[in-house]
Amino acid sequence: MTSSRTQQGKLSNQTVWITGASSGIGEALAIACAARGANVVLSARRLDELERVKAACEEVGLGQFLAVALDVTDDIACDQAYFDISKQMGKVDWLINNAGISQRSLISDTLTAVDRKIMEVDYFSVVNLTRKVLPDMLKRRSGKVIFISSVAGLVGTQYRASYAAAKAAVHLWANSLRAEVGGQGIGVSVVFPGFVKTNVSVAALVGDGSEQGTMDDAQHTAMSATDFAEKTVKALLANREYIVVGGAKEKVAALLSRVSPTLLYKVIRRTKVT
Repeated sequence: MTSSRTQQGKLSNQTVWITGASSGIGEALAIACAARGANVVLSARRLDELERVKAACEEVGLGQFLAVALDVTDDIACDQAYFDISKQMGKVDWLINNAGISQRSLISDTLTAVDRKIMEVDYFSVVNLTRKVLPDMLKRRSGKVIFISSVAGLVGTQYRASYAAAKAAVHLWANSLRAEVGGQGIGVSVVFPGFVKTNVSVAALVGDGSEQGTMDDAQHTAMSATDFAEKTVKALLANREYIVVGGAKEKVAALLSRVSPTLLYKVIRRTKVT
């Protein structure tokens, strides 16, 4: 990663709130933002892991860092968290909606309760938290809301139906938000990660709601979370709104989803996806 001393200033005096910040993509985004001078609020359920990430942020950044344990599906807890963050940090300039869970099960093998849990975490909690920070951003006519979607939300593949649906819903909700707040000083960006080497597939839900417990081969050989975060934060600082970060195959799939869905699904049907 680029030296913190050469990065300082690009996000100075900006407060970035990141959910799902205890590991993987969220952790890497936190460190990338801290290295650019941001004040960073870290949220996830595991406070001990948040404190570890906070220490990593303090090593590279000069801003203020706050760890707030939070279950994003708990509405009352979200209210309290935002109140505490506003009191201690003053404002939220960037909200990065990153918390989520993935899936590895066929449609025919998946319980409805699992579908609902994925939608609750990956879609409804994102919508809910964004609504909480939006009024103050609109009042200030300043701020950016970032949604971590997925290339899966653009293409849809085997074993990821509910996950893909939730991530697609986030994408389109963000598009509507952008249309509504355009011209009011609020930026809205959606990030579509391809395969990134994290534990997301280990924690992915299978049909009965238990965790898969193993890392996918494609993820094991994928880009690092640090590389992903660097590319993403640079794109966000350039005010890009539609950001695909992944390998060549994922980028081609994202492009085909827009220009030739029929060709895309011919390819997907022939591809071994696990």
